[in-house]
Amino acid sequence: MEYRKLGRTDINVSSICLGTMTWGEQNTEAEAHEQLDYSMEQGVNFIDTAELYAVPTKAETQGLTEEHIGSWFKAKNNRDKVILASKVAGRSGLNYMRETKEMTRLSKEHIHYAVDKSLQRLQTDYIDLYQVHWPDRPFGAFSGKLEYRYSPVPEDTIEIEVTLEALGELVKAGKIRHIGLSNETPWGTMKYLELSKTHSLPRVVSIQNAYNLVNRAFEVGLSEITNHEDVGLLSYSPLGQGILTGKYLNGQMPEGSRMALFGDGPLAYRYKSERTKRATEMYVDIAKKYEIDPAQMAIRFCDIQPFMTSTIIGATKMTQLKACIDSVNLDLTKEILKEIDAVHRELPHPAP
Repeated sequence: MEYRKLGRTDINVSSICLGTMTWGEQNTEAEAHEQLDYSMEQGVNFIDTAELYAVPTKAETQGLTEEHIGSWFKAKNNRDKVILASKVAGRSGLNYMRETKEMTRLSKEHIHYAVDKSLQRLQTDYIDLYQVHWPDRPFGAFSGKLEYRYSPVPEDTIEIEVTLEALGELVKAGKIRHIGLSNETPWGTMKYLELSKTHSLPRVVSIQNAYNLVNRAFEVGLSEITNHEDVGLLSYSPLGQGILTGKYLNGQMPEGSRMALFGDGPLAYRYKSERTKRATEMYVDIAKKYEIDPAQMAIRFCDIQPFMTSTIIGATKMTQLKACIDSVNLDLTKEILKEIDAVHRELPHPAP
């Protein structure tokens, strides 16, 4: 396992981060604990969660993921061995996450409430990395398009400065150590960096966006920010919600898979185009040619990118988890990378 600096902090995080969004929906508390135990044994010291989880989100399961992590901390008494990341929900129609039944926003009141509830569920008094799950303003990360589409900004949009000031208060209070972004754009990221400098507020240390073989949008603008500003990527969905394993090719629908259970679940539309299916076939064919696991190839491709801080994996079965973590030992040769690049040139960004 490799360890990398989290932005410009003194924190070293494992290059594989354990994602947790299935815990409380597809995975029980006992299974969550088993995954945590195994991951720690393999050198993973980085866990990512969110107040929103489990996914698909609903009132009955919201917050369960953090609760399962909290019960593990209590049982193991090992909070100091883990770098813990969580997230606050951006603007949404989800009104069951706040006691006031308001829709989630990135105001001071909402952020303070959210972090206090997360700390309670996680059974800890601090979170190492607290991330803005998505912006308050209109944005394009969930649009399925690479291009930015002009849209007037609603008058009631919470300004980034207000959000950043609220996060700064939580850093001063010791409830969070560092801040990060998620599903953010180059403009939004630079705005956070500018405001942190001009107003002496906490500096963003990471950005958690989708990145995988069929969605390399991060390379278009955000990778340059990583290069100059040390805001590294925490890539989610390295397997493109499972499609890059090849298990959905030729109309297959494995029993118990997320697609079978939830159909067009969150962001699944990204991966349904014919171009995406064709690109997936070509990537899987490369893995078969070199007799390697296509899932491990996809994860390792993310892991070796120069802008990558940590690749977030997720699994519902222990066999999946073990394979995902073991991807760190896969050698992607120059020949394999050359063939991957050829596919990308032929079918660039099919699933942004």
